Amino acid sequence: MTNPQNDSYKNEVLRRLNPGDLALLQPHLEPCALKLKMTLEKADSEIETVYFLEDGIASVVATASGKEAEVGLVGFEGMTGAALVMGADYAPHECYVQSPGSAFRIGTEPFKDALANSPTLRLFLLRYVHYFHIQTSYTALINAKSNLEERLARWLLMCDDRIHGERLAITHEFLAVMLGARRPGVTVGLQMLEGRGLIYSRRGEVRIRDRSGLAACSNGTYGKPEAEYVLLVKTIACRT
Repeated sequence: MTNPQNDSYKNEVLRRLNPGDLALLQPHLEPCALKLKMTLEKADSEIETVYFLEDGIASVVATASGKEAEVGLVGFEGMTGAALVMGADYAPHECYVQSPGSAFRIGTEPFKDALANSPTLRLFLLRYVHYFHIQTSYTALINAKSNLEERLARWLLMCDDRIHGERLAITHEFLAVMLGARRPGVTVGLQMLEGRGLIYSRRGEVRIRDRSGLAACSNGTYGKPEAEYVLLVKTIACRT
């Protein structure tokens, strides 16, 4: 459940903070627009700002030897700056906007001050960080052991969880980066899902037509991290 004073936020983390912890952050929270490909964190660089997403999607992307692949996904369920919660000052990977939207942002210093002044704030945010690590570990497993069609189905479901409406604006080139796959393979995968009536795909856009069918197509790759999020974050009642 959430506290009534948190209802002005769409971000699930802010909505579940207790009043005292929200009061530490609120004076420093600034609304901002998230533009396509806007960089939220730079790899191996100090984190300057923490973003609590309201709308839109951000991708955490790992790079090695010129190759890129998405390792994590953040929407209105979460936040950037997980490394700060863990006591580090820099981001290990790039994080940028893949679907435009909006967020509340806070500078690193007031965020760290709030963490230092409230054990309950850090403990709650650690639960989100733990969920995020579960998400990234499953992504590693699935990228290594699942076929492209299953991975694509899972990724579309994860995006659908984080957008308002049915339309996902995405190019085949961007999908290829997200999945660490070749563009022709992504095109074929989308065609197969569309042939089954699960999605509608055209240039720069994907719409989900049959979510339950897409979940079945994911062959068990979708669901476990999502269940952990409910357990770790959504079921935590705000303390009064």
